[in-house]
Amino acid sequence: MNMTPEQYCREKTRASGSSFASAFGFLSENQTRAMMALYAFCREVDDIADDIADKQQASRQIQVWRDEIAHVFDDNPKHPVGEELHWARQYFAWDKELFDEMLDGMLTDIEGRAFVKNSDLTLYCYRVAGVVGLLSIEVFGYQHRQSRAFATTLAEALQITNILRDLQEDAQRSRIYLPQCERARFHVRDQDIMDGHLSDNLKALIQYYANKAEDLYQQALKELPQEDRITLRPAIMMAAVYHTYLQQLIEHGYDVWKRPLHISSWKKVRMAWHVWRYEKKYQASQDSAKFPLRLNF
Repeated sequence: MNMTPEQYCREKTRASGSSFASAFGFLSENQTRAMMALYAFCREVDDIADDIADKQQASRQIQVWRDEIAHVFDDNPKHPVGEELHWARQYFAWDKELFDEMLDGMLTDIEGRAFVKNSDLTLYCYRVAGVVGLLSIEVFGYQHRQSRAFATTLAEALQITNILRDLQEDAQRSRIYLPQCERARFHVRDQDIMDGHLSDNLKALIQYYANKAEDLYQQALKELPQEDRITLRPAIMMAAVYHTYLQQLIEHGYDVWKRPLHISSWKKVRMAWHVWRYEKKYQASQDSAKFPLRLNF
């Protein structure tokens, strides 16, 4: 039996085993459906960047999706994911430019552009994660403009955590996201990362970016407006999971080659439940001194 567009997006999301999916169960039906559509789009374009070796073919497929996004915003979607994104636009204020930014981020992966400076990494994080954060908070709901800063700062923290977690896997694809300027400063060669030999220099480089990620998590918590804390609870759930990856990285001595980072699906769901329960207590009391924002659960 053919799947409906909604079913297609749900299956695409569930099959991925994403850390984000654990937060979707705490949303309303329309919010969940919109987030499934958004995540299915992310998976579709990310799979192109990861799975299609031929750069020209992959770039053409990204253009297909750029055309599909244009169709979505012209009320004429063609693909099941496009149909669901079009449905979501009836309820949530999504900006077409953000989808185009994400596709630009996928082209960075496909073309293998080198990251020379930290600003290159920051731009990449914005394109592949920050825009997802901005689209997500439109679904979750917010009142204060400052929540946009929270979304992009948190997304950068998540993406750097993701990069550190996947150092080995990305190196196998000849992708090194840690900028050349910092690799040179720490005297780390590309081959060191490819080989996975955790020298003191490589360990110091990874620790530097782990500290950067931790600083971004803490900055994001400070940027979250009090009046939006309740509606943006799903973002806190996602942050808690990825912050746990960062804690694992530290506990494993930064050696993701010998001790890959892993959190089971059950633990992700349990963590999301703990965050939800903690934040419900805050919601009932409105006492931020008794229930301060935190990520360790």
